[in-house]
Amino acid sequence: MDIDFKEYQLRCQLRGHEDDARGICICGDAGIATSSRDRTVRFWTLDGSQKRDYIMSRILLGHTSFVGPLAWVPPNEEFPEGGIVSGGMDTLVLVWNIATGEHVQLLKGHKLQVTGIALDGSDIISVSVDSTLRRWRGGQQVETLDAHQAAIQAIVKLPSGEFVTGSSDMTLKLWKGKSCVHTFAGHTDTVRGVAVMPNLGILSASHDGSIRLWALSGEHLMEMVGHTSIVYSVDAHASGLIVSGSEDCSAKIWKDGVCVQSIEHPGCVWDAKFLENGDIVTACSDGIVRIWTVDHDKIADAVERDSFATQLSEYKISRKRVGGLKLEDLPGLDSLKTPGNSDGQTKVVREGDNGVAYAWNMREQKWDKIGEVVDGPDDTTKRPLLDGIQYDHVFDVDIGDGEPIRKLPYNRSENPYDVADKWLLKENLPLSYREQIVEFILQNTGQKDFIPDPLFRDPYTGSSAYVPGASSRSPGVTKPSYKHIPKKGVLVFDVAQFDGILKKISEFNNGLQSDPEKQHLSLNEGDMSRWGAIVKILKDTSHYHSSGFSNIDVAMVLKLLKTWPVELLFPGIVIELIKKITASSPLPANLLTSLRAVTNMFKNGYFNEWLLLHRSEILDAFSSCGSSPNKNVQMAYATLILNYAVLLIEKKDEEGQSQVLSAALEMAEDETIDSDSRFRALVAIGSLMLEGLVKRVALDFDVLNIATTAKASKDAKIAEVGADIQLVAKQT
Repeated sequence: MDIDFKEYQLRCQLRGHEDDARGICICGDAGIATSSRDRTVRFWTLDGSQKRDYIMSRILLGHTSFVGPLAWVPPNEEFPEGGIVSGGMDTLVLVWNIATGEHVQLLKGHKLQVTGIALDGSDIISVSVDSTLRRWRGGQQVETLDAHQAAIQAIVKLPSGEFVTGSSDMTLKLWKGKSCVHTFAGHTDTVRGVAVMPNLGILSASHDGSIRLWALSGEHLMEMVGHTSIVYSVDAHASGLIVSGSEDCSAKIWKDGVCVQSIEHPGCVWDAKFLENGDIVTACSDGIVRIWTVDHDKIADAVERDSFATQLSEYKISRKRVGGLKLEDLPGLDSLKTPGNSDGQTKVVREGDNGVAYAWNMREQKWDKIGEVVDGPDDTTKRPLLDGIQYDHVFDVDIGDGEPIRKLPYNRSENPYDVADKWLLKENLPLSYREQIVEFILQNTGQKDFIPDPLFRDPYTGSSAYVPGASSRSPGVTKPSYKHIPKKGVLVFDVAQFDGILKKISEFNNGLQSDPEKQHLSLNEGDMSRWGAIVKILKDTSHYHSSGFSNIDVAMVLKLLKTWPVELLFPGIVIELIKKITASSPLPANLLTSLRAVTNMFKNGYFNEWLLLHRSEILDAFSSCGSSPNKNVQMAYATLILNYAVLLIEKKDEEGQSQVLSAALEMAEDETIDSDSRFRALVAIGSLMLEGLVKRVALDFDVLNIATTAKASKDAKIAEVGADIQLVAKQT
C-alpha cells in the first residue's frame, strides 16, 4: 500500500514490562508480542471498545534471563490461535501456544545468548552469540552451521526462501540451504539488525551508527547516516518508508534515504517495527512499548500526549548538564528565598530546562540575575562559574576513549597537585591520570616554571607530589589502573564443618533404620565407628591436605554414595555425582557441597585438564544456581564462575571464556542476588574483558548497561568493579 508521508504522532503506550522492552513481533491481525529484560514475553491485542489502544492479554513466563528475538507462528492445527517462538540470554528457544499461554517446546543446544529467530515452514531457525545457526524440527535439532567468525546478531528470511544473517564480524551473509552464496562487507562495526526492503534487497543496522541498503547481488545501494550512536534495529514498509531504533534515544523514519522524522524517546530504542497499516511500534529501555500513527483519528488524547511529553522532558532534564552539573541536581527558584552570606556570592538554579546564575546583592538584600549558564563560556572577562562557584579557570577536559567532556575548576592560589587528586576522586577516574592532569593545569595556566612545595604530600596516598620532567616519570601515556581486575589466582572453600557432617550422617542413618523398606541401606554400629575415625582424619589433616584412608574406609564411602537416597547425600558428595545431584528439584545442601567440591579442585593444577574437559557439563549442570534463593549456593556458584574465568584466561580458551562470560553476565544483571556473589560475577566479567578474548562479545551483550547499574550501587565494591568494567570497555 502507498501512504504519503505525514508526521507520526503518539497513538498509545503499552505499559506492563518491568524492565527494558527489547523485542517486537507483529503477529498478523492477532496482536503484538513484545519481549523484555524482565524475562517475560507479553502478548497484546487490540482493544475492541475503541480500536486505538492495545491491552495485555497474555504474560508468557518461562525464560530465566532477559528475552530478545521473537517470531510469529500463524494459526494452524497445532496452534489454533497462533504461537510465539522466543529466544533468550539463557540460551533457550521456547515455543509458546498463545491459546494457553504455556510453552510447549524447549529447544536447548545453543551455548550462548539466542539473538535471532526465523521460521522456514514448520522449521525454526535460530542464531546465537555462539556464532552458530541451528535448525529445529519437531522440537529436535536437525542442523548446526558455524555461520560466522564472530557472534551472530540477527537473521531474516527473504520472500524467495533464502536467509540473511548479520554478525559482529561486521558482515552480512546470504544463505541458500547450508551454502553462503554472498558476503556483504562494508560496515565498520557489528551488524545488529537486518530486514527485508520490499522489491529492493536487504537493510542492515550497525553499531557504526549507519543503516545500509544492499541489493541481493551484494551491491551496496545506499547508506543512511543520522543516528549518533549504535543502531539496534531496522524495518521497512511496503510504502518505501524505513524505521530504525538507536542507542541515541530516537526512532528515525527514512524516505528515499533521507531522515524525514526523528521521534525522541525517554531511553534507548531497542526495536522498531511497522504494522501493516503503516503505524510504527517501538520498544524502549524505560519498559514501555509505544505505537505511533499518521492517522489523525487514532492519535492519543491530549492527556496521554501530555503524559508522554512530561516523561520525555524529565528524561532529558536528567541527562542535561549545565556548567558541569546535572540540570536535575540544581536547586529550584525557591532556593532564592534564602539570603546569601556575602556580597557577590553566586548561585545557579534551575529555571525550566535551563540553569541560570544569580549573584547576592548585599546592599539591596536580593539575588541579581546574571544570566543563563552554558558549558564552555566564551566570555573570559568574567570569572567562570561551576556548581554555583566562581573560579579563575574552568577547563574542558577530554579524557578520550568515548568519555564525556569533564569540567575541571581551578584557582591560581590552589596547589595543582591537590586539585588534581580531589578532582580525579570526584569524577571517579583512576589516580593514574594524575600526572596528565597536573601537566594540563600547569600548561593551561601559564605555570611552566611552577616549583612544587617540597613538603606537599598526597592527601590520599601520602606520596610526594609528581614533578613534571622528573626522571621517575615513565614515558608514554599512563595506563588506567583498576581496583579489582584482573583477578589473579583462584578462590576455594577451605572450611568444612566435620562435626556437623558426622552428626547428619548419624541422623540420616537413624532414619533409615526406622524405615522397614530402607533399613537394608543403613550403616551398622561398626560402620558408624569407622565414620567417626574418617572424620577425625579429616579434621586432623584438613590444614595441610594429607589424608590417609584405608581401603575399607574408601569402600564404605563409595557404598554410601552409590546406595543412599539422593536427599541424604550431601555429607559425602563427590564430583561423580554432580549430574545426579543437580537433577530435578535439587536440594540446596547437595548443591552447595558439590559446588564447593568442584570449586576446590581449581586449587590443584592436577585437575585443570579435567575441569577444562568437563567445563560445559559442569556449568550446564549448575546453571540454575545463580538464581537460587540460598545465598551460600549463589556464592559457591559465583566462585566457580570466577575460578573458571581465571583458568580459561590462562589457557586462552575463547569458546570457554564466552560460556563463562554468559553465565557471569546473567548473575551480574540480577540486582536481587547477594552482593558478594554479584561482586565475584562482575570481577569475572572485568577480568575476561581485560585479559581474555571476549571483550567484543561482552560489548555485544550490552555489558555497559550492567556496568553502569553496578557503578551506581550503594555497595562500594560493586560500584568500584562497575567503574573498572566501564573503563576497560572504553579502552581501544
